[in-house]
Amino acid sequence: MKTRTAAASKMINASAEQIYKIIADYCNTHPLILPKKYFLSLHVEKGGVGAGTIINFSMRILGRTQDFRSLITEPQPGRLLVETDIRSETPTSFQVMPVEDSSLTRVTISTELRGRNWIEALLARPVLERIYRQELELLARLAEKK
Repeated sequence: MKTRTAAASKMINASAEQIYKIIADYCNTHPLILPKKYFLSLHVEKGGVGAGTIINFSMRILGRTQDFRSLITEPQPGRLLVETDIRSETPTSFQVMPVEDSSLTRVTISTELRGRNWIEALLARPVLERIYRQELELLARLAEKK
């Protein structure tokens, strides 16, 4: 089965280190970048910052509320953080890449839409990409203000 990906990217005028810290802190700053229209809750079950953290959250997508329980890993600390839903094994990645000779950082949020039928993936992709664009905008506002 073909894996489909929903993704959005944004150039942010802040250091990669600063942006990554915001994303990795699920107790304090990560909740501030979640669009409230879609994210109904976020609770830290274990840890709170970076690898080993376990979070529970609810999202309203396509008129349905869905609950997730994700394990946070850091395959490339400071550059790549991954939230993997424990039930479906669906990964959502946050990639933070500094732009050489610049104060800009390119941030990409992406989800591999695994185990979904093609119709569900087709419908979910544009919705997730809209959510990610809003999340990146909130991240930019928070990072550029610091």
